[in-house]
Amino acid sequence: MLARHQDPIAAIATAPGRGAVGIVRVSGRGLASFVQALLGRTLQARQAHYLPFPDARGQPIDQGLALFFPAPHSYTGEDVLELQAHGGPVVLQLLLARCLEAAQGALPRLRLAEPGEFTERAFLNDKIDLAQAEAIADLIDASTEAAARSAGRSLSGEFSREIHALRDALIHLRMLVEATLDFPEEEIDFLRKADARGQLSNLQQTLGAVMRRAGQGALLREGIKVVIAGQPNAGKSSLLNALAGAELAIVTPIAGTTRDKVQQTIQIEGVPLHVIDTAGLRESSDEVERIGIARAWEEIAGADAVLFLHDLTRLDAPEYVAADADIAADLARKLPDGVPVIDVWNKLDAGARAAPQAITGHEAVHLSARTGEGLDALRRQLLQVAGWQSAAEGVYIARARHIEALRAVDAHLMEAAAQLASDGPALDLLAEELRLAQNALNAITGEFSSDDLLGVIFSSFCIGK
Repeated sequence: MLARHQDPIAAIATAPGRGAVGIVRVSGRGLASFVQALLGRTLQARQAHYLPFPDARGQPIDQGLALFFPAPHSYTGEDVLELQAHGGPVVLQLLLARCLEAAQGALPRLRLAEPGEFTERAFLNDKIDLAQAEAIADLIDASTEAAARSAGRSLSGEFSREIHALRDALIHLRMLVEATLDFPEEEIDFLRKADARGQLSNLQQTLGAVMRRAGQGALLREGIKVVIAGQPNAGKSSLLNALAGAELAIVTPIAGTTRDKVQQTIQIEGVPLHVIDTAGLRESSDEVERIGIARAWEEIAGADAVLFLHDLTRLDAPEYVAADADIAADLARKLPDGVPVIDVWNKLDAGARAAPQAITGHEAVHLSARTGEGLDALRRQLLQVAGWQSAAEGVYIARARHIEALRAVDAHLMEAAAQLASDGPALDLLAEELRLAQNALNAITGEFSSDDLLGVIFSSFCIGK
Protein backbone atom coordinates (compact mmCIF):
# COMPACT_ATOMS: atom_id res chain seq x y z
CA MET A 1 0.00 0.00 0.00
CA LEU A 2 1.36 3.42 -0.95
CA ALA A 3 2.11 6.08 1.68
CA ARG A 4 -0.74 8.29 0.48
CA HIS A 5 -3.21 5.54 1.40
CA GLN A 6 -2.30 6.06 5.07
CA ASP A 7 -3.51 9.69 5.03
CA PRO A 8 -7.05 10.52 6.18
CA ILE A 9 -9.07 12.08 3.36
CA ALA A 10 -12.10 14.35 3.01
CA ALA A 11 -14.30 15.45 0.11
CA ILE A 12 -17.76 16.56 -0.90
CA ALA A 13 -19.45 13.29 -1.86
CA THR A 14 -22.44 14.63 -3.79
CA ALA A 15 -22.65 16.04 -7.29
CA PRO A 16 -21.73 19.70 -7.91
CA GLY A 17 -24.58 22.21 -7.90
CA ARG A 18 -27.60 22.83 -5.73
CA GLY A 19 -29.67 20.06 -4.16
CA ALA A 20 -31.86 19.22 -1.21
CA VAL A 21 -29.07 17.33 0.57
CA GLY A 22 -25.28 17.39 0.25
CA ILE A 23 -22.72 15.14 1.91
CA VAL A 24 -19.20 15.77 3.16
CA ARG A 25 -17.32 12.53 3.80
CA VAL A 26 -14.16 11.92 5.85
CA SER A 27 -12.31 8.57 5.94
CA GLY A 28 -9.23 7.51 7.91
CA ARG A 29 -7.92 5.62 10.90
CA GLY A 30 -8.82 6.78 14.40
CA LEU A 31 -11.37 9.52 13.67
CA ALA A 32 -12.91 9.56 17.17
CA SER A 33 -10.83 12.52 18.42
CA PHE A 34 -11.44 14.38 15.17
CA VAL A 35 -15.21 13.91 15.51
CA GLN A 36 -15.02 15.33 19.06
CA ALA A 37 -12.98 18.33 17.86
CA LEU A 38 -15.27 19.00 14.90
CA LEU A 39 -18.70 18.52 16.50
CA GLY A 40 -17.94 18.96 20.19
CA ARG A 41 -19.37 15.56 21.08
CA THR A 42 -19.04 11.85 20.39
CA LEU A 43 -21.34 9.93 18.05
CA GLN A 44 -22.94 6.52 18.49
CA ALA A 45 -21.84 4.10 15.78
CA ARG A 46 -24.14 3.85 12.76
CA GLN A 47 -26.79 6.13 14.26
CA ALA A 48 -28.01 9.38 12.70
CA HIS A 49 -27.57 12.42 14.95
CA TYR A 50 -29.37 15.67 14.16
CA LEU A 51 -27.18 18.53 15.34
CA PRO A 52 -25.57 21.84 14.36
CA PHE A 53 -22.30 21.86 12.43
CA PRO A 54 -20.30 24.63 14.18
CA ASP A 55 -17.52 26.75 12.76
CA ALA A 56 -14.30 27.51 14.70
CA ARG A 57 -16.11 30.13 16.84
CA GLY A 58 -18.97 27.77 17.68
CA GLN A 59 -21.43 29.45 15.33
CA PRO A 60 -23.52 27.01 13.26
CA ILE A 61 -22.63 26.68 9.60
CA ASP A 62 -25.71 24.51 9.11
CA GLN A 63 -27.78 21.87 10.86
CA GLY A 64 -28.05 18.32 9.60
CA LEU A 65 -27.31 14.67 10.20
CA ALA A 66 -23.96 13.26 11.30
CA LEU A 67 -23.18 9.54 11.01
CA PHE A 68 -20.09 7.73 12.23
CA PHE A 69 -19.08 4.29 10.87
CA PRO A 70 -16.18 2.74 12.83
CA ALA A 71 -13.75 0.48 10.97
CA PRO A 72 -14.00 -2.08 9.55
CA HIS A 73 -17.77 -1.82 9.08
CA SER A 74 -17.79 1.10 6.65
CA TYR A 75 -17.64 1.78 2.93
CA THR A 76 -13.86 2.19 2.91
CA GLY A 77 -13.03 -0.25 5.74
CA GLU A 78 -11.66 2.71 7.74
CA ASP A 79 -13.45 5.01 10.18
CA VAL A 80 -15.89 7.12 8.15
CA LEU A 81 -17.72 10.30 9.13
CA GLU A 82 -20.56 11.62 6.96
CA LEU A 83 -22.09 15.06 7.41
CA GLN A 84 -25.43 15.39 5.62
CA ALA A 85 -26.25 19.07 5.22
CA HIS A 86 -28.39 21.23 2.94
CA GLY A 87 -27.11 20.85 -0.59
CA GLY A 88 -25.88 24.33 -1.38
CA PRO A 89 -22.37 24.51 -2.84
CA VAL A 90 -21.29 27.30 -0.47
CA VAL A 91 -22.53 25.41 2.60
CA LEU A 92 -20.70 22.26 1.56
CA GLN A 93 -17.47 24.13 0.83
CA LEU A 94 -17.67 25.77 4.29
CA LEU A 95 -18.17 22.37 5.92
CA LEU A 96 -15.26 20.87 4.01
CA ALA A 97 -13.02 23.81 4.95
CA ARG A 98 -14.09 23.43 8.58
CA CYS A 99 -13.13 19.72 8.51
CA LEU A 100 -9.65 20.60 7.25
CA GLU A 101 -9.37 23.36 9.86
CA ALA A 102 -10.47 21.13 12.76
CA ALA A 103 -8.02 18.46 11.64
CA GLN A 104 -4.97 20.65 12.29
CA GLY A 105 -4.91 19.56 15.92
CA ALA A 106 -6.87 16.30 15.97
CA LEU A 107 -6.07 14.80 12.52
CA PRO A 108 -3.01 16.65 11.17
CA ARG A 109 -2.53 14.70 7.91
CA LEU A 110 -6.12 15.11 6.68
CA ARG A 111 -6.13 16.12 3.01
CA LEU A 112 -8.56 16.43 0.11
CA ALA A 113 -9.41 13.12 -1.55
CA GLU A 114 -8.33 12.37 -5.09
CA PRO A 115 -10.87 11.12 -7.67
CA GLY A 116 -12.11 7.65 -6.74
CA GLU A 117 -9.98 7.45 -3.61
CA PHE A 118 -12.79 6.39 -1.26
CA THR A 119 -13.64 3.45 -3.53
CA GLU A 120 -9.95 2.70 -4.06
CA ARG A 121 -9.59 2.30 -0.29
CA ALA A 122 -12.64 0.03 -0.21
CA PHE A 123 -10.83 -2.14 -2.75
CA LEU A 124 -7.48 -2.04 -0.95
CA ASN A 125 -9.17 -2.93 2.35
CA ASP A 126 -10.93 -5.94 0.77
CA LYS A 127 -14.44 -4.51 1.02
CA ILE A 128 -14.95 -5.03 -2.71
CA ASP A 129 -12.89 -6.44 -5.56
CA LEU A 130 -11.76 -4.51 -8.63
CA ALA A 131 -14.67 -5.59 -10.84
CA GLN A 132 -17.13 -4.42 -8.17
CA ALA A 133 -15.27 -1.13 -7.81
CA GLU A 134 -15.56 -0.51 -11.54
CA ALA A 135 -19.25 -1.41 -11.37
CA ILE A 136 -19.78 1.49 -8.94
CA ALA A 137 -18.53 3.96 -11.54
CA ASP A 138 -20.55 2.18 -14.25
CA LEU A 139 -23.70 2.40 -12.12
CA ILE A 140 -23.18 6.15 -11.71
CA ASP A 141 -22.47 6.60 -15.44
CA ALA A 142 -25.23 4.27 -16.71
CA SER A 143 -27.14 5.89 -19.57
CA THR A 144 -29.95 3.32 -19.77
CA GLU A 145 -32.05 1.32 -17.31
CA ALA A 146 -30.62 -1.94 -18.64
CA ALA A 147 -27.06 -0.69 -18.11
CA ALA A 148 -27.90 0.39 -14.55
CA ARG A 149 -29.41 -3.00 -13.71
CA SER A 150 -26.42 -4.81 -15.19
CA ALA A 151 -24.02 -2.61 -13.23
CA GLY A 152 -26.03 -3.40 -10.11
CA ARG A 153 -25.57 -7.11 -10.74
CA SER A 154 -21.81 -6.63 -11.11
CA LEU A 155 -21.72 -4.54 -7.94
CA SER A 156 -23.54 -7.30 -6.04
CA GLY A 157 -20.73 -9.67 -7.08
CA GLU A 158 -22.36 -11.79 -9.82
CA PHE A 159 -19.56 -11.20 -12.32
CA SER A 160 -16.90 -11.72 -9.66
CA ARG A 161 -18.46 -15.00 -8.54
CA GLU A 162 -18.33 -16.28 -12.12
CA ILE A 163 -14.65 -15.31 -12.35
CA HIS A 164 -13.86 -16.93 -8.98
CA ALA A 165 -15.60 -20.15 -10.03
CA LEU A 166 -13.50 -20.25 -13.20
CA ARG A 167 -10.35 -19.55 -11.21
CA ASP A 168 -11.09 -22.28 -8.66
CA ALA A 169 -11.64 -24.86 -11.41
CA LEU A 170 -8.43 -23.69 -13.09
CA ILE A 171 -6.48 -23.98 -9.83
CA HIS A 172 -7.71 -27.57 -9.39
CA LEU A 173 -6.55 -28.44 -12.89
CA ARG A 174 -3.20 -26.76 -12.28
CA MET A 175 -2.79 -28.82 -9.12
CA LEU A 176 -3.18 -32.04 -11.11
CA VAL A 177 -0.64 -30.95 -13.72
CA GLU A 178 1.84 -29.79 -11.07
CA ALA A 179 1.45 -33.08 -9.24
CA THR A 180 2.32 -34.96 -12.42
CA LEU A 181 5.39 -32.73 -12.87
CA ASP A 182 6.50 -33.11 -9.26
CA PHE A 183 6.16 -36.89 -9.10
CA PRO A 184 7.12 -38.24 -12.55
CA GLU A 185 8.22 -41.56 -11.08
CA GLU A 186 4.71 -42.43 -9.92
CA GLU A 187 2.98 -44.98 -12.11
CA ILE A 188 -0.44 -43.38 -11.63
CA ASP A 189 -1.40 -41.16 -14.54
CA PHE A 190 -2.87 -38.25 -12.60
CA LEU A 191 -4.16 -36.44 -15.66
CA ARG A 192 -5.89 -39.44 -17.23
CA LYS A 193 -7.42 -40.66 -13.99
CA ALA A 194 -8.73 -37.21 -13.09
CA ASP A 195 -10.10 -36.63 -16.61
CA ALA A 196 -7.99 -33.54 -17.18
CA ARG A 197 -9.27 -33.23 -20.76
CA GLY A 198 -12.86 -33.28 -19.55
CA GLN A 199 -12.12 -30.70 -16.87
CA LEU A 200 -10.42 -28.43 -19.38
CA SER A 201 -13.31 -28.84 -21.82
CA ASN A 202 -15.80 -27.89 -19.12
CA LEU A 203 -13.66 -24.89 -18.25
CA GLN A 204 -13.71 -23.72 -21.86
CA GLN A 205 -17.47 -24.15 -22.13
CA THR A 206 -18.05 -22.17 -18.92
CA LEU A 207 -15.63 -19.50 -20.09
CA GLY A 208 -17.53 -19.23 -23.37
CA ALA A 209 -20.79 -18.56 -21.50
CA VAL A 210 -19.10 -15.92 -19.33
CA MET A 211 -17.59 -14.26 -22.40
CA ARG A 212 -21.00 -14.06 -24.09
CA ARG A 213 -22.62 -12.43 -21.06
CA ALA A 214 -19.65 -10.11 -20.56
CA GLY A 215 -19.82 -9.13 -24.23
CA GLN A 216 -23.46 -8.19 -23.81
CA GLY A 217 -22.54 -6.21 -20.70
CA ALA A 218 -19.79 -4.36 -22.54
CA LEU A 219 -22.32 -3.49 -25.23
CA LEU A 220 -24.67 -2.05 -22.60
CA ARG A 221 -21.84 0.03 -21.17
CA GLU A 222 -20.19 1.25 -24.36
CA GLY A 223 -22.93 1.03 -26.99
CA ILE A 224 -22.01 1.31 -30.65
CA LYS A 225 -21.20 4.24 -32.93
CA VAL A 226 -23.59 4.43 -35.90
CA VAL A 227 -22.84 6.91 -38.69
CA ILE A 228 -25.48 8.00 -41.21
CA ALA A 229 -23.88 8.58 -44.61
CA GLY A 230 -25.10 9.31 -48.09
CA GLN A 231 -25.61 12.00 -50.71
CA PRO A 232 -27.10 15.41 -49.86
CA ASN A 233 -30.89 15.54 -49.47
CA ALA A 234 -31.28 11.78 -49.04
CA GLY A 235 -32.89 12.39 -45.64
CA LYS A 236 -29.99 11.80 -43.24
CA SER A 237 -30.97 14.60 -40.85
CA SER A 238 -34.62 13.53 -41.01
CA LEU A 239 -33.59 9.99 -40.11
CA LEU A 240 -31.54 11.19 -37.12
CA ASN A 241 -34.51 13.26 -35.93
CA ALA A 242 -36.86 10.30 -36.38
CA LEU A 243 -34.59 7.92 -34.44
CA ALA A 244 -34.04 10.48 -31.67
CA GLY A 245 -37.67 11.56 -31.50
CA ALA A 246 -36.61 15.22 -31.50
CA GLU A 247 -35.72 17.96 -33.98
CA LEU A 248 -31.95 17.86 -33.49
CA ALA A 249 -30.75 18.54 -37.01
CA ILE A 250 -31.91 21.27 -39.37
CA VAL A 251 -33.90 19.84 -42.29
CA THR A 252 -34.39 21.88 -45.52
CA PRO A 253 -34.82 21.04 -49.21
CA ILE A 254 -31.47 22.76 -49.87
CA ALA A 255 -28.66 20.33 -50.63
CA GLY A 256 -25.70 20.66 -48.28
CA THR A 257 -27.66 22.04 -45.30
CA THR A 258 -25.72 19.83 -42.87
CA ARG A 259 -22.14 21.14 -42.78
CA ASP A 260 -20.88 19.40 -39.64
CA LYS A 261 -21.72 16.30 -37.65
CA VAL A 262 -24.75 16.20 -35.34
CA GLN A 263 -24.66 13.47 -32.69
CA GLN A 264 -27.30 11.99 -30.40
CA THR A 265 -27.29 8.92 -28.17
CA ILE A 266 -30.48 6.89 -28.33
CA GLN A 267 -31.33 3.57 -26.74
CA ILE A 268 -32.97 0.51 -28.23
CA GLU A 269 -33.91 -2.18 -25.70
CA GLY A 270 -31.48 -0.54 -23.30
CA VAL A 271 -28.53 -0.60 -25.72
CA PRO A 272 -27.03 2.87 -26.25
CA LEU A 273 -26.47 3.80 -29.89
CA HIS A 274 -24.40 6.90 -30.61
CA VAL A 275 -25.95 8.05 -33.91
CA ILE A 276 -24.06 10.65 -35.96
CA ASP A 277 -25.55 12.61 -38.87
CA THR A 278 -22.88 13.78 -41.32
CA ALA A 279 -22.55 16.15 -44.24
CA GLY A 280 -23.76 14.85 -47.59
CA LEU A 281 -21.03 13.14 -49.58
CA ARG A 282 -20.36 14.80 -52.93
CA GLU A 283 -17.81 16.88 -54.81
CA SER A 284 -18.01 20.49 -53.68
CA SER A 285 -16.17 23.76 -54.32
CA ASP A 286 -17.52 25.28 -51.09
CA GLU A 287 -14.66 25.28 -48.58
CA VAL A 288 -16.90 24.94 -45.52
CA GLU A 289 -18.84 22.05 -47.07
CA ARG A 290 -15.58 20.34 -48.09
CA ILE A 291 -14.39 20.47 -44.46
CA GLY A 292 -17.73 18.97 -43.37
CA ILE A 293 -17.39 16.16 -45.93
CA ALA A 294 -13.83 15.42 -44.77
CA ARG A 295 -15.10 15.19 -41.18
CA ALA A 296 -17.89 12.90 -42.37
CA TRP A 297 -15.34 10.46 -43.76
CA GLU A 298 -13.38 10.63 -40.49
CA GLU A 299 -16.51 9.62 -38.57
CA ILE A 300 -17.30 6.87 -41.06
CA ALA A 301 -13.78 5.44 -40.68
CA GLY A 302 -14.30 5.11 -36.92
CA ALA A 303 -17.86 3.74 -37.06
CA ASP A 304 -19.05 0.44 -35.63
CA ALA A 305 -21.84 0.43 -38.24
CA VAL A 306 -22.79 2.65 -41.18
CA LEU A 307 -26.29 3.50 -42.39
CA PHE A 308 -25.87 4.20 -46.11
CA LEU A 309 -28.94 6.30 -46.91
CA HIS A 310 -30.48 6.32 -50.40
CA ASP A 311 -33.30 8.38 -51.89
CA LEU A 312 -35.95 6.14 -53.47
CA THR A 313 -37.37 9.06 -55.45
CA ARG A 314 -34.12 9.49 -57.41
CA LEU A 315 -33.56 5.93 -58.56
CA ASP A 316 -34.40 6.99 -62.13
CA ALA A 317 -31.68 9.68 -62.13
CA PRO A 318 -28.52 8.13 -63.68
CA GLU A 319 -26.21 10.71 -62.09
CA TYR A 320 -27.64 9.97 -58.63
CA VAL A 321 -27.26 6.20 -59.05
CA ALA A 322 -23.68 6.68 -60.30
CA ALA A 323 -22.81 8.89 -57.33
CA ASP A 324 -24.25 6.27 -54.96
CA ALA A 325 -22.08 3.65 -56.65
CA ASP A 326 -19.01 5.86 -56.14
CA ILE A 327 -19.81 6.26 -52.42
CA ALA A 328 -20.33 2.49 -52.11
CA ALA A 329 -16.89 1.90 -53.66
CA ASP A 330 -15.32 4.43 -51.28
CA LEU A 331 -16.99 2.74 -48.30
CA ALA A 332 -15.66 -0.63 -49.36
CA ARG A 333 -12.17 0.82 -49.69
CA LYS A 334 -12.05 2.99 -46.55
CA LEU A 335 -14.03 1.01 -43.98
CA PRO A 336 -12.12 -1.47 -41.82
CA ASP A 337 -12.93 -5.13 -42.38
CA GLY A 338 -15.95 -6.33 -40.49
CA VAL A 339 -17.73 -2.99 -40.13
CA PRO A 340 -21.33 -3.62 -41.27
CA VAL A 341 -23.10 -1.37 -43.75
CA ILE A 342 -26.91 -1.23 -43.85
CA ASP A 343 -28.51 0.19 -46.99
CA VAL A 344 -31.43 2.37 -45.89
CA TRP A 345 -33.85 3.26 -48.69
CA ASN A 346 -35.70 6.40 -47.59
CA LYS A 347 -38.84 8.30 -48.73
CA LEU A 348 -41.09 5.26 -48.92
CA ASP A 349 -43.99 7.66 -48.27
CA ALA A 350 -43.38 9.36 -51.65
CA GLY A 351 -44.83 6.37 -53.49
CA ALA A 352 -41.48 5.44 -54.97
CA ARG A 353 -40.82 1.90 -56.10
CA ALA A 354 -38.75 -0.42 -53.96
CA ALA A 355 -35.05 -0.51 -54.70
CA PRO A 356 -33.87 -3.38 -56.89
CA GLN A 357 -31.83 -5.75 -54.72
CA ALA A 358 -29.14 -5.95 -57.38
CA ILE A 359 -28.01 -2.44 -56.50
CA THR A 360 -26.87 -3.39 -53.00
CA GLY A 361 -24.86 -6.20 -51.53
CA HIS A 362 -25.70 -5.15 -47.96
CA GLU A 363 -28.64 -5.70 -45.66
CA ALA A 364 -31.44 -3.39 -46.78
CA VAL A 365 -34.23 -1.58 -44.97
CA HIS A 366 -36.99 0.45 -46.65
CA LEU A 367 -38.53 3.26 -44.60
CA SER A 368 -39.92 6.74 -44.41
CA ALA A 369 -38.10 9.07 -42.03
CA ARG A 370 -41.03 11.48 -42.33
CA THR A 371 -43.85 9.09 -41.33
CA GLY A 372 -41.81 6.60 -39.28
CA GLU A 373 -42.79 3.62 -41.43
CA GLY A 374 -40.01 1.02 -41.33
CA LEU A 375 -38.18 2.55 -38.36
CA ASP A 376 -38.87 -0.48 -36.16
CA ALA A 377 -37.30 -2.73 -38.79
CA LEU A 378 -34.22 -0.50 -38.80
CA ARG A 379 -34.01 -0.62 -35.00
CA ARG A 380 -34.17 -4.42 -35.06
CA GLN A 381 -31.47 -4.48 -37.72
CA LEU A 382 -29.22 -2.22 -35.64
CA LEU A 383 -29.59 -4.49 -32.61
CA GLN A 384 -28.71 -7.49 -34.77
CA VAL A 385 -25.66 -5.68 -36.13
CA ALA A 386 -24.61 -4.77 -32.59
CA GLY A 387 -24.85 -8.41 -31.54
CA TRP A 388 -27.52 -7.83 -28.89
CA GLN A 389 -29.57 -10.77 -27.64
CA SER A 390 -33.03 -9.96 -26.33
CA ALA A 391 -32.92 -12.62 -23.62
CA ALA A 392 -30.16 -10.86 -21.71
CA GLU A 393 -31.68 -10.51 -18.23
CA GLY A 394 -28.70 -12.11 -16.50
CA VAL A 395 -26.15 -9.79 -18.11
CA TYR A 396 -23.61 -8.07 -15.86
CA ILE A 397 -21.75 -4.93 -16.86
CA ALA A 398 -18.27 -5.43 -18.27
CA ARG A 399 -15.48 -3.26 -19.59
CA ALA A 400 -13.11 -3.54 -22.52
CA ARG A 401 -10.29 -4.68 -20.23
CA HIS A 402 -12.50 -7.50 -18.90
CA ILE A 403 -13.20 -8.68 -22.44
CA GLU A 404 -9.50 -8.55 -23.31
CA ALA A 405 -8.62 -10.54 -20.19
CA LEU A 406 -11.25 -13.18 -20.96
CA ARG A 407 -9.95 -13.47 -24.52
CA ALA A 408 -6.45 -13.98 -23.13
CA VAL A 409 -7.79 -16.74 -20.86
CA ASP A 410 -9.48 -18.35 -23.85
CA ALA A 411 -6.26 -18.25 -25.88
CA HIS A 412 -4.23 -19.83 -23.06
CA LEU A 413 -6.83 -22.56 -22.54
CA MET A 414 -6.80 -23.33 -26.27
CA GLU A 415 -3.02 -23.74 -26.12
CA ALA A 416 -3.41 -25.95 -23.05
CA ALA A 417 -6.00 -28.08 -24.84
CA ALA A 418 -3.65 -28.48 -27.81
CA GLN A 419 -0.92 -29.72 -25.46
CA LEU A 420 -3.26 -32.22 -23.81
CA ALA A 421 -4.46 -33.50 -27.17
CA SER A 422 -0.94 -34.20 -28.44
CA ASP A 423 0.63 -37.66 -28.23
CA GLY A 424 3.40 -36.51 -25.92
CA PRO A 425 2.19 -33.41 -24.10
CA ALA A 426 4.84 -31.05 -22.77
CA LEU A 427 3.55 -30.80 -19.21
CA ASP A 428 5.74 -27.83 -18.34
CA LEU A 429 4.23 -25.85 -21.23
CA LEU A 430 0.76 -27.02 -20.22
CA ALA A 431 1.34 -25.84 -16.65
CA GLU A 432 2.60 -22.46 -17.90
CA GLU A 433 -0.47 -21.90 -20.09
CA LEU A 434 -2.74 -22.66 -17.13
CA ARG A 435 -0.74 -20.27 -14.93
CA LEU A 436 -1.04 -17.48 -17.48
CA ALA A 437 -4.78 -18.13 -17.79
CA GLN A 438 -5.15 -17.82 -14.02
CA ASN A 439 -3.19 -14.56 -13.99
CA ALA A 440 -5.52 -13.12 -16.65
CA LEU A 441 -8.56 -14.08 -14.54
CA ASN A 442 -7.00 -12.58 -11.42
CA ALA A 443 -6.45 -9.29 -13.24
CA ILE A 444 -10.23 -8.90 -13.64
CA THR A 445 -10.93 -8.94 -9.91
CA GLY A 446 -7.69 -7.18 -8.95
CA GLU A 447 -5.97 -10.10 -7.25
CA PHE A 448 -3.16 -9.63 -9.74
CA SER A 449 -2.84 -6.05 -10.97
CA SER A 450 -0.30 -3.25 -11.25
CA ASP A 451 -0.43 0.11 -9.49
CA ASP A 452 -0.54 1.75 -12.93
CA LEU A 453 -3.76 -0.11 -13.77
CA LEU A 454 -5.33 0.94 -10.46
CA GLY A 455 -4.36 4.55 -11.12
CA VAL A 456 -6.05 4.55 -14.52
CA ILE A 457 -9.23 2.90 -13.20
CA PHE A 458 -9.81 5.04 -10.13
CA SER A 459 -8.81 8.33 -11.76
CA SER A 460 -11.96 8.07 -13.89
CA PHE A 461 -14.18 8.20 -10.78
CA CYS A 462 -15.75 11.39 -9.45
CA ILE A 463 -14.21 13.09 -6.40
CA GLY A 464 -15.99 11.99 -3.23
CA LYS A 465 -16.52 8.46 -4.52
